Amino acid sequence: MNANGFAASLVVVATMVTVSPAARAELTRIEIASRADVLDGRAFGEAGVYEKITGKVYFSVDPAAPANQAVADLDKAPRDANGRVTFSSDLYALVPKDRARGNGAVLMDVLNRGRKNILNLQRATAVNDPKSESDFGDGFLMKQGFSLLWIGWQFDIPNRDGLMGMQAPVATMNNQPITGRVSTLFIPNSPDATYRLDDLGRYADTTHYPPIDPDDPASVLTERGGFLAPARVVPRSDWQFGKLVNGEVVADSAAITPRGGFAPGHVYEVSYVARGGEVAGLGFVALRDTASALKARSDLFTSARQTYAYGPSQDGRLLREFLYEGFNTDERGNRAFDGVIATIAGSARGNDFNARFARPHGLGFFAASLFPYLDLDQTDPVTGKTDGLLKKLTAATRPKIFYVNGSGEYWGGGRAAALVHSSLDGKQDATLADTTRVYLVSGTQHVPGGYLPSAGEGVNPPNPNDYSFVLRSLTLAMHRWANDGVTPPPSRHPQLANGTLVQREKLEFPAIPGIRSPLAIPTGYRADLGDTTHPLPHLVPNVDADGNEVAGVRLPNIAVPLATYTGWNFRSPKIGQPEELLPLTGSYLTFPVTRAAREAANDPRFSIEERYVGRDTYEAATRSVAIRLVDDGYVLREDVEALVANALARWDQLTKGTPLAGR
Repeated sequence: MNANGFAASLVVVATMVTVSPAARAELTRIEIASRADVLDGRAFGEAGVYEKITGKVYFSVDPAAPANQAVADLDKAPRDANGRVTFSSDLYALVPKDRARGNGAVLMDVLNRGRKNILNLQRATAVNDPKSESDFGDGFLMKQGFSLLWIGWQFDIPNRDGLMGMQAPVATMNNQPITGRVSTLFIPNSPDATYRLDDLGRYADTTHYPPIDPDDPASVLTERGGFLAPARVVPRSDWQFGKLVNGEVVADSAAITPRGGFAPGHVYEVSYVARGGEVAGLGFVALRDTASALKARSDLFTSARQTYAYGPSQDGRLLREFLYEGFNTDERGNRAFDGVIATIAGSARGNDFNARFARPHGLGFFAASLFPYLDLDQTDPVTGKTDGLLKKLTAATRPKIFYVNGSGEYWGGGRAAALVHSSLDGKQDATLADTTRVYLVSGTQHVPGGYLPSAGEGVNPPNPNDYSFVLRSLTLAMHRWANDGVTPPPSRHPQLANGTLVQREKLEFPAIPGIRSPLAIPTGYRADLGDTTHPLPHLVPNVDADGNEVAGVRLPNIAVPLATYTGWNFRSPKIGQPEELLPLTGSYLTFPVTRAAREAANDPRFSIEERYVGRDTYEAATRSVAIRLVDDGYVLREDVEALVANALARWDQLTKGTPLAGR
């Protein structure tokens, strides 16, 4: 039987599987739409040939089960004849064709707004449907034998461009879709007359909930000069839902047009009454029940001894919320994920993943700082409440956890990464759970390079320091920890006790000519308390005389520097509000090449020629740092040459063959 015939037979078998309510089978069936060998059967190391499988996963959940009580509005979802709630999710998988040649682990890449993340760890360009050799990069994860899995969890993803989502039921009351108030933030970067809310690149998609009455006088639009500035209500007569066409506003519930256009860099929030909220929290159930089924069943497209969840940014916040709401315990009381790698999320979570009229698409700036912040129990000094991120999980259902952050998660945007490892009053280091490790990759921004191009540019060049070298090593460390009991590299992050973590106002950043001080960056606030009157402690990694961070996993770019790498940046004047932070973006501030250039610029940082005798000396120092990181477990030996090559390329780019006198 050929591959297509085999796939077709599987579709028939899967769709014919029925499960009685008593069997408590949460994953009821899988429909496979396509099944084919990856790259025409090319082998990925000892794991051999991989298959690409696409289709849908169907779920049936008991709304009365204790494990499902945290799902908002589940009691208002339609039920089938067995009294259960059903829904489906998109499926995409890359699995060893011969299961015996895999490593026994499924690595679930939690989709970011419907898009895949983890293939970046294979040094591949992110695409929604990898097909070419370059789409699979160096095949790193596949050569290790991981089954890679993507399951749609977000209900508001459009069915286009290979994006993946979940098909969730709509909550109802009195047999009618629920109505309620919806609001969202957005920041225009140009003085456009109209701003569209259905542009996925702008992270402000609320068009899933169109206004019931676009002309409702109770709809509200506010404007602020910055994230923490006071709000001004725009008179209702000065704006409307619609788009400007030939000088006339045409009805369009996906667009907002104010009189006179928008002020670039200002923060706007629109609020209105909408109808029809899906049961968004079923996205947690989809992830949970897929992970559990793959370990419990052998009749699926693959199986696993261990399942791991990997999620950066939005997905890291999702995973922290997943843990806090107890979803790592399935309906049978078993552990879903054995390991969780939540990256570049800081201490943030998010109410919008599991709420009525949820808006998981947003970036959560200054709105995701929710108590509790630590895995272990802590007491809120404001409310007196004691809680912990893992409180709802038993010792048996708690996974191994890596929290991996860059510098950007410590600076601005409300991510407050220090609260993952320090007390809420900002006065002492916290005790970590035995099953948790915390890592800072020093001198990095949210995503390396020019992240968030739709948000405009920063006043400084973006930070290109690539932390994927560390994530590659830690992914294997997680598998060794969960599968073999091998202790992972110790946590490496700044600490109050040794002065590597400091209050922002105590940071002594060098006075680099033309560079605005980060001391102007505002402190985040307790979003869970509903106002800006309860600031979070603004703890940031301490820096050396160059402005580079002294703690964390210091890659060669930081340990043998040619520049200052920061986790903060400010908005460029060309996109408005240049005094405001450009969230999630860092800065790349190169050193003067020669001593003469340094003295002419009055730069306090030593020049490149004053630091290194020459290119060979620089290369040797870089290689030495990389090898130490290998010995400590933070970098793979196979990545040393790539690290050195990257460093030398930057040397060549900066020096451009300039004769250097040396030290």
